[in-house]
Amino acid sequence: MLNAALFYFFAALAVVSAIAMVTRRNIVHAAVFLITALLATAGIFLQLQAQFLFVVQIILYVGGIMVLFIFVIMLVNLDVSLHLVQFNRQRFVAGVLAVILGVQVLGAFWVGRGSLKLGAARAMEPKNTEAVGQALFQQYMLPFEIASILLLVAMIGAVVMAKRRV
Repeated sequence: MLNAALFYFFAALAVVSAIAMVTRRNIVHAAVFLITALLATAGIFLQLQAQFLFVVQIILYVGGIMVLFIFVIMLVNLDVSLHLVQFNRQRFVAGVLAVILGVQVLGAFWVGRGSLKLGAARAMEPKNTEAVGQALFQQYMLPFEIASILLLVAMIGAVVMAKRRV
């Protein structure tokens, strides 16, 4: 009973904060709502006993990526973006596209209603962190190294671009 209540709490918090993130005009408020959605997702991971994913979600996404987002938000000149052309005149088109997307999603659920059989939720093995490490450094070593090199190049590029502006 408590597990279901916690899941519904975290799920509702994630959905509400994601909707609030998309609808905010202030970019800093949107970033705070994104942090809230990421924390709620981490809570769901912890409830599923996926401790490794919980820690990665907190440290990597909430801690690292969101700090990077906040730095970019603070570095961007917001006065220039306020004077740019606003897209508020396209609400009708956005509303029609949202309704079409909603109908498509509901249609997909309706068509696949009998084909998706979900079993009872199982907790992951106690050694899930060890299993992730083994898979990451044995089967997926090359993609892992390529991703790390790409992140290093992106970091160096960001530093070079920031130095040119200053």
